[in-house]
Amino acid sequence: MEDKIKDAVKIERYKFILQEISNLNSNTHKFLNLFQTLATAIIGGAVLVFVNWKKLEISADVAIASIRALYWLLVILAIFLIIRVIANVFSWFDYRKEEVELLKEIVDENFRKPPTLKNIWRWDEFYIILFILVVLIAIIGFAEYYYIPVIN
Repeated sequence: MEDKIKDAVKIERYKFILQEISNLNSNTHKFLNLFQTLATAIIGGAVLVFVNWKKLEISADVAIASIRALYWLLVILAIFLIIRVIANVFSWFDYRKEEVELLKEIVDENFRKPPTLKNIWRWDEFYIILFILVVLIAIIGFAEYYYIPVIN
């Protein structure tokens, strides 16, 4: 009887681990969606300042400061989201290690291999972080080398 209870607890723990891994994957995609949404709003605000600064009778210095403030807001958002994605990766590693240990007990010693970083280039998280960094560099570059000189 005691073995049945232990087995049932192990199976429920395994289900929980799989659910948490799935939640981590889902959260990473939610972070990407959040970045895309907020980045679009921030970029829209910068474009609005750039297009209307004369019409709104804003000085060139204020317009430049506004655009830079908006892209620094984007930088802060990007840093936050990159940290969250990396934290999710660490959590994923912990759950995967726990999954491997549990499967060693339930199934077989070599049923599932522990996770490694050797295939990082195949992970969604790697490309999400890369995407965020590329967008960030492109936006700052565009603002500094196109918007700001035109306003001056």
